[in-house]
Amino acid sequence: MSDATGTNGRYLAIDVMRGATVALMIVVNMAISEALSFGQMLHSSWDGFTLTDAVFPTFLFVTGASLAFTAERYACGGSGTYFRRIASRSLRIFLCGVFVSNFPFLSIVQGQVAWHSIDTLRIMGVLQRIALTYFLAASLLYFVRWRGALLGAVVLLAIGGGIALGFGDHSLTGSAVVRIDTAMLGARHLYQLEGAPFDPEGLLGTLPATANVLAGYLAVTFLRHRAAKGRLAGRDLAAMAATGGGLVLLALALHPVDPINKKLWTTAYTLLTIGIDVVVLAMLVQLVDRWRATRGTGYFATFGKNALAIYIVADLTMAIAWTLPVGHVALFRWVYDHGFAWIGGKWASLVMALAFAQICWALAWLLDRQRIYVKL
Repeated sequence: MSDATGTNGRYLAIDVMRGATVALMIVVNMAISEALSFGQMLHSSWDGFTLTDAVFPTFLFVTGASLAFTAERYACGGSGTYFRRIASRSLRIFLCGVFVSNFPFLSIVQGQVAWHSIDTLRIMGVLQRIALTYFLAASLLYFVRWRGALLGAVVLLAIGGGIALGFGDHSLTGSAVVRIDTAMLGARHLYQLEGAPFDPEGLLGTLPATANVLAGYLAVTFLRHRAAKGRLAGRDLAAMAATGGGLVLLALALHPVDPINKKLWTTAYTLLTIGIDVVVLAMLVQLVDRWRATRGTGYFATFGKNALAIYIVADLTMAIAWTLPVGHVALFRWVYDHGFAWIGGKWASLVMALAFAQICWALAWLLDRQRIYVKL
């Protein structure tokens, strides 16, 4: 059976995976509280794994998948052009992340506006980690081929895991993650809603998280290599899925000594999420690109065409909704109480999240219709 790749050997499965990830990022970020949200729509409180815990590493994985195409094109201009482009993009994403992490820079209490001090500016965050992992992965890929990328991922996991085990424990206040962030960034610049100053997107976790990016690159490089020789077959995707399954089993085996923990981004968590993403990508390529089961894929592909821009707009909108008061409650809660609470139970918050995601999709559709693609 021939491969249903798009132009330049691209796979529709990657676009669908990216779009579905962005859509899910928006939905899970709309969680109101533990009492009003399904458990799978919340991050694990500490050790453990939920659907929500799979979202961020999947976005890093598809970032690496895109690098399998863009890194080659960037490299054609030489090292100077290559590193200027990746450094410029990384800096833009990082600065956008600092803005988003701290927006709207104020609180409103009893009608009084209190501006946040720069001394409490949160430095790290989701976009910041995307920027750093993108830069590290892209820098490595300039010098090595796929074997070097595989070795690099293993080394980053070993270094990150070694530091975590050697310089701390797996607790909120005693982990190497919080010790490094406190020493290098300062406790006041960390996320403050974990019960103690602690940033789930801190510096140490950037090392194993880069392995997620490299894994996406390796997975797509494998697909392209097999397709270029005209040999991408079901058995290749089966082998790919089996590899992912093996990583999942390895993660579960490590869990007793190295808990699966998203906030610490442990080695077991990294292996688990890479394994899941490899299996999902193999399945999507089989369904979408080989069997051409493309009905409904346009919905997710639309999300993926302006992925970061839509995510940023959604995050800023939610920040405003949680900040602006309506009577004695935040606008976000007011909308829930007056528009969705009648549905009852945890379904009410899920329906509200899905409704907001449709608004975000409409924006993505309008941008795509006007051929406007925001590239950070």
